[in-house]
Amino acid sequence: MSGVPGSVAVMIRNLAFENYRSLEHVTLDLGQLTVITGPNGSGKSNIYRAMRLITDIVRDGALSTLAWEGGLRNALHADIRRGVPVAMRLGVAVDDLNYAIELGLPQLGPFLLDPEVKVETLWHGTHPRPSALLAQRRNQAVSLRDDTGGFGVSPWRPRVEESMIATLTDPLVSPELYALREQARSWRFYDALRVDSHSPARQPHPSTFTAALAPDGGNLAAALATVLHAGEAGALHEAVGRAFPGASVDVMEDDRGVAHVQWFTGLRRPMDVSEMSDGTLRFLMIAVLLLSPRPPRFLVLNEPEGSVHPSLIPAMADLILKGSRATQVLVVSHSTTLVDALRDQAQHIELTHDGRSTQVVGHDPLGSTNWVWPKRA
Repeated sequence: MSGVPGSVAVMIRNLAFENYRSLEHVTLDLGQLTVITGPNGSGKSNIYRAMRLITDIVRDGALSTLAWEGGLRNALHADIRRGVPVAMRLGVAVDDLNYAIELGLPQLGPFLLDPEVKVETLWHGTHPRPSALLAQRRNQAVSLRDDTGGFGVSPWRPRVEESMIATLTDPLVSPELYALREQARSWRFYDALRVDSHSPARQPHPSTFTAALAPDGGNLAAALATVLHAGEAGALHEAVGRAFPGASVDVMEDDRGVAHVQWFTGLRRPMDVSEMSDGTLRFLMIAVLLLSPRPPRFLVLNEPEGSVHPSLIPAMADLILKGSRATQVLVVSHSTTLVDALRDQAQHIELTHDGRSTQVVGHDPLGSTNWVWPKRA
């Protein structure tokens, strides 16, 4: 299937990665709802980390994410063949805009963990032919398409360690780069929803309108109150009732304006969030982030089934399907139950590892017509 019918058009069409860890040549075609699965060691975590990296670059022009991985040298594919440039390439296609960046090893200098940007290209359409280019950076020289259709060198010169997106933030100078960056600001990733006894989600939170659940779930009480009062309250109660028959959830605001989650199970008193099981808490957080009154344009859930009992997976799948009607959703999962529940209404991507690199089952990494890399410098 190509995706879930809904009110939101697919925003991200393709993601492409070369020489990032096990991702020697990987191109992903995304739908409104996409599920990525595969056995342990197949490359799911690397796909997720590569998506985070390209998002950080597009959203903030930041390459510092690689420093936390030990720099480009540690993040490169471990078996780059002789004659192939020692470089990493990352690309994303958003509607009619396509963006690609090529990173090389740093030369001598003070910032040896920062990669050097060799080439950056923004173009429209499917092929980066000269007439389609909107912005291109080779080393430190940047060329831009102007409002007359001309393509000339810009006075801006980014540092070798930074993306041109970090420098060209003026919507009047480069409106397409600005538009791409603004789109990426609404992409959300969730992989660190803590449910341990010290989880931020187990704490109360000031009762304010909160459209987005924090990456660690720390504003759960406020985000839940927002869903109940300004979002999909009926869908939330239905999901909780299906997953936990006889249970319900609410938010109590104390006299200081602080919100507290309350969980009702038929006992004489409601349970505080600190008393909820890990699986119950995670399910509630997944429900809240999927039923936000102001959904993001792209939502990534990395192994949302963690700590959740298999009996809750069908209700979680229904939540994901509902959420995908309002926003583009990508799920990375190794739960066969969740994958099977979403399969008929999702773009399904299965990963495998051939002992050398990650492969997409049934896909020729060098023969895709859905993504074309710009020419190297």
